[in-house]
Amino acid sequence: MNFVAMPVVVVFAGTVLVVMVAIELGHRLGLVMNRRGYEDKDSPISTISAAILGLSGFLLAFTFAIVADRYDARKELVREDANAIRTAWKRSDFLPEQDRGEAVALLREYVDLRVKFATAQTLAPERVQASLADAARIQDALWDMAVVNARKDMNSDVAALYIDSLNEVSAIHALRVAVGIQLRVPREVWLVLYFVTLLGMLSVGYQTGVTGSKRSIARPIVGVSFAVSFALVFGLIAALDRPDSGILGVTQQPLIDLHDSMVAAPR
Repeated sequence: MNFVAMPVVVVFAGTVLVVMVAIELGHRLGLVMNRRGYEDKDSPISTISAAILGLSGFLLAFTFAIVADRYDARKELVREDANAIRTAWKRSDFLPEQDRGEAVALLREYVDLRVKFATAQTLAPERVQASLADAARIQDALWDMAVVNARKDMNSDVAALYIDSLNEVSAIHALRVAVGIQLRVPREVWLVLYFVTLLGMLSVGYQTGVTGSKRSIARPIVGVSFAVSFALVFGLIAALDRPDSGILGVTQQPLIDLHDSMVAAPR
C-alpha cells in the first residue's frame, strides 16, 4: 500500500474504518472470553489499553511535529526564493545591454513557472518532471550568460555579485525541491502508526467485551466520535506532509507580488 500517494480523503475515511472495525473486533473477542468464564475482569487490561493509546498518541504527536516543521520550512523557503530571485533580477542590470533583456525575460519566465506550479490543484508526476526540467533550463541559460560575461573581466566584483545571486537562486530551488517534493513521511512510519493505533483500539474494544458490556462503543455516537478524532489527526498529518493535496497549501504571495512587480516594471 502506497501511503505516500494516497489521497488525504482516503486516509481519513480509512482511519475511521480501521478504528471502528478494530474496536468491534476487540469487543467481540472480549465477549467470547467473558462467556468462557474469564474471571480477571479488573485485570490490568485498562492499564495496558491506556498505555497503548498513550504510545499511539506520542507517535502521532512526534510525526505531527515533523510535518509541521516541514510546513513552516516550505513557507519560509517561498519568502527566501522570492528574495533571491528579486536580488538576481535587480543585479541583472550589471549585465551588458545585449544580455540584460534576455536575463530579465528568463527571470520573469522562471517566476511565472514557479507560481503556476505551486498553485496548481493537482501535480501529476509528468508535470513535476516538466517543471523541474524548465527550471533547470532557465538556470543553465542564466548561468551560461553570467559565465560568458565574467570571463571578459575575471576580477569584476560586479559580475561576482550577480553570480552570487544566481547561486542563491539555485540553492533555494534545490531546498524547495527537497522539502516540498522529495521529503515525505516514510511508509514504514505510517505502518507503525496504524499498527499501534489498531492495537490500542482492539484493547479498548476487548475491555468493553470482557467486562460484560453487551454493546460495543463502535456503534453509538461516542464510538464514531472516537474514530473521527483519530482520523482527523491522521488526515491532518497527511495534508501537512503533501503540499499537492490542495488542503493545506503554502501561500505563494511573495512570488506573486514579485511577478507583478516584474511585469509592471519592464526593463
